[in-house]
Amino acid sequence: MSTDPGRTTPPFREATAHCRWDGVEILAYKEEGSAPFRSVTRQVLFSDPSLAGELRYFEVAPGGHTTLERHQHAHGVMVLRGRARALVFPEVRVVSHGDLVFIPALTWHQFRTEGDQPFGFLCMVDAVRDRPQLPDASEREALCAVDAVRAFLEGDAP
Repeated sequence: MSTDPGRTTPPFREATAHCRWDGVEILAYKEEGSAPFRSVTRQVLFSDPSLAGELRYFEVAPGGHTTLERHQHAHGVMVLRGRARALVFPEVRVVSHGDLVFIPALTWHQFRTEGDQPFGFLCMVDAVRDRPQLPDASEREALCAVDAVRAFLEGDAP
C-alpha cells in the first residue's frame, strides 16, 4: 500500500473469477425502489481521491436491464461480456464484447440484455456525479416518438 495518506485504493487486486476481483464488493445496482431496473449488480473498481473519475463494473443478468435515465455527466462504457441492446438516444444498437459506448451528458440511455448470458461492462464516470434523472410521462412520450426507441422500450426491438 502506498504511504500516500489520501490513497484508498490498493496498488494491486487480483482477479478471483471472471469479472470478479479480490477486495471488490458486489453491490446492489441502486438503492431499492429508487428507479426501475432488473437484475443488475455493480462493483466499484477504482474510487480514489487522486482520480478525477470512478471506474465501475456492472453486470446485468439475462432478462435484466439498467434504468432508463440521464445525468449531467458523461459516461464511457466498454463491454466485457455478453450482448445487450443499448439505447443512447436517439439510437438503439446491439453491443457486445469489446464494443465502446459513449453516453454524452443529459442523454437518455439504457442497456437491456440479449440472450442467455450476463451482460457485463466497465463504466467510467466523474468522481463527483449528479443523481440520475428519470423520464416523466411527457419525456417518455417524446422518447417513444422515435420508432426504434419505442420498440426498444416496449421490448419489441430485435
